[in-house]
Amino acid sequence: MHMAKKKFNNDEHLYLQVAEGLEKMIDQEILKIGDKLPSVRILSEEYGISMGTAFQAYYYLEGKGLIEARPKSGYYVRFNFRRMPALPGISEPESMTSEVSVREMITTVFSNITADDLVNFSIAAPPTHLLPAARLNKSLVFAIRNTRHHGIQYENIQGCAELRRQLVKQAFNWGGKYSEEQIVVTAGCMEALVMCLKAVTKPGDTVAIENPTYFGIFQVIESLGLKVLEIPADPVTGIDPSQLEAAIKKFTISACVFVTNFSNPLGACMPEEKKKTLVELITRYRIPLIEDDIYGELYFGRHRPKTCKTFDKEGYVLYCSSLSKSLAPGYRIGWAIPGRFTEEVVRLKLMHTVTGTTITQHAIAHFLSIGRYEYHLKKLRKVLHTQCLRYIQGIMQHFPAQTKVSRPQGGFVLWVELDKKLNAYLLYQEALKRQVAVAPGQLFSVQGLFSNCLRISYARPWDTETEEGLRVLGELIRKMI
Repeated sequence: MHMAKKKFNNDEHLYLQVAEGLEKMIDQEILKIGDKLPSVRILSEEYGISMGTAFQAYYYLEGKGLIEARPKSGYYVRFNFRRMPALPGISEPESMTSEVSVREMITTVFSNITADDLVNFSIAAPPTHLLPAARLNKSLVFAIRNTRHHGIQYENIQGCAELRRQLVKQAFNWGGKYSEEQIVVTAGCMEALVMCLKAVTKPGDTVAIENPTYFGIFQVIESLGLKVLEIPADPVTGIDPSQLEAAIKKFTISACVFVTNFSNPLGACMPEEKKKTLVELITRYRIPLIEDDIYGELYFGRHRPKTCKTFDKEGYVLYCSSLSKSLAPGYRIGWAIPGRFTEEVVRLKLMHTVTGTTITQHAIAHFLSIGRYEYHLKKLRKVLHTQCLRYIQGIMQHFPAQTKVSRPQGGFVLWVELDKKLNAYLLYQEALKRQVAVAPGQLFSVQGLFSNCLRISYARPWDTETEEGLRVLGELIRKMI
């Protein structure tokens, strides 16, 4: 096969440009499954690159599972994205407000969440080896040595000023233009959600959420004495603003809580136009939108997706995020940009926690200031994207043929839809006996929907144990249907 020599830009890695060119040819089926690829020597000659760069390109495609090396034979195409499984369906929750009812199941499923002897597909968080522990330690030492009173005194109620200045810079990534006075640092994203919900609701109020949605949001809503109204979400584009408007006309909705970028568990990312329409809608009805953007930086494409907050002109969007999914879960650094509700959120924080942990705020401020965060994110995104693709291929190989799988463009999780006869909670119990943990679909709806669905996290590195775990799940699923 002859490939014309390419001229490459200097601002990108050569191997990536070569790999992306080959990937495009595989996607367009110019190179078909089973086709032999040019030898490393021929590839280097055709593209005018070194042998080492040619090897890197093939290693990259091999890591994604698109090609395979055969001993003494060379590289061959093994997978094409056009052969991806069908997408899961859109849910049909009943149009009713609900009390939260999945508490016991959540407690049971996550009672052994930190067990070391499990092949654990239930944790939507980065494993330690993907985090820059050594560099964070240096920032922590810097903070201890240089922070006033060595970090043992109370911090400002709204959070460390330098950290808030760094978060202002982070907001530029999605088009946000704010001052440090508009940011409130919290103990993780969950505290941000709690404070924002408390600021805009009172017990007995109804909150609109996505269906399916992260069960932690149910628990927060339950703890505040609120009711939920579930709005169906598309596995690619999230909620439809027109369906939300129909619900607003039927029910008295006091607030919305949506994960607009790479939602958990669907992995959906609302298109920019939908976000803009949603903000116009909630502004017109004066219904606060609490936007959970905890996964926004973990995108697989070339650009970070914008947020609803990007389009918020009247301050009705209360933006929440954290570094728990991307940098340091244990440091508990989250924040809110609550718009017109900032004063009330600060008042609530003073009442509940007074302030956050001083030393970790200063450590993260230093880490962000030296420019290491973006370097770390680039590596993390690349690893997660590769693992996502390998997991999808593993599910296709080991699960029944009719299995439907989401196609997230960021984040940590896959949403898997199986035969209607399957009870995912029973599957969870049986899999646990085989040292495999998974999150059953029932956890993600207050109405007990999705009994034939699973959430599978691809945070765990792809290795023989991971593949064996998926094989075990596939075997159990076949027995149960």
